Amino acid sequence: MTENPASFPTIVRDLMTVGVTTCPLGTLLSDIARLMVEKSLEAVVVLDEEGDARGFVGQNEALEAISRPNGRDLKVEDVMSEDIPQAPVDIPIIAAAQIMRDLGVRVLFFMHHAGGIAYPAGILSYRHLLRFVAARSPEELNDLGIQAVRQSPMEAFIQRRDAAKKKNAGR
Repeated sequence: MTENPASFPTIVRDLMTVGVTTCPLGTLLSDIARLMVEKSLEAVVVLDEEGDARGFVGQNEALEAISRPNGRDLKVEDVMSEDIPQAPVDIPIIAAAQIMRDLGVRVLFFMHHAGGIAYPAGILSYRHLLRFVAARSPEELNDLGIQAVRQSPMEAFIQRRDAAKKKNAGR
């Protein structure tokens, strides 16, 4: 039996993932496709040299590239959508789901704007919404939202450093 629905998240900031995977312009689509598969990502935001969001590559954009000549050799800017689907974090989850349906997208991004730069701060995807529907208790969603326990920046740095060392040792 499920718990009282009132104890479940009701607004986007309590269900989204904080932190968005990004890549620079010039990244090979095949590298992004590999990353999306390995990390079960719906989409990756493409940043310019200044760190400003220029577009995104979702699963749909990546798959459409297959039909193009040399699709595996394309770069993200060749296939990215420049219209980044965005919404505020304080809207109801059901409103976000409707926006996604209306726009025909599988993700919404929550952007941080500072110093003339738009940077992705969070993401809500179909996967988040399906987990919400499937959850039998709010505890099943504890890894999501702004209250989720996350690694400290130092822990994240150490993890990336150790992974790089391991990768370089294998060469």
